[in-house]
Amino acid sequence: MLPRGGFVVLDTSITPDLAAEGLARDLVRVVQQARREADLEVSDRISLSITGSDAVLEAARTHEGLITRETLATSFEPGTMAPGPYDARTEVTVGDGEPAQVALRRA
Repeated sequence: MLPRGGFVVLDTSITPDLAAEGLARDLVRVVQQARREADLEVSDRISLSITGSDAVLEAARTHEGLITRETLATSFEPGTMAPGPYDARTEVTVGDGEPAQVALRRA
């Protein structure tokens, strides 16, 4: 209850759109961690590849702008793994157990 009376009601249901955005943000986190582990500079542009489950690919395609903007990716094709060599490559689980593979190299 609020100090002056009344109530606040929160809708805690997760819609498919919110779940996809959450997956995309989790992918951004994974890419940023891979950048750090590869000792890339904060300002380095990258080529990015992401593959994974259908949910991961849908989220990556739907939120491609967010992912490329947040990770400084100059090229990004969800669902394809560009040929190596890579500065970093990792297999992870994102969201609620969705498998994904992330690979990047300095552009």
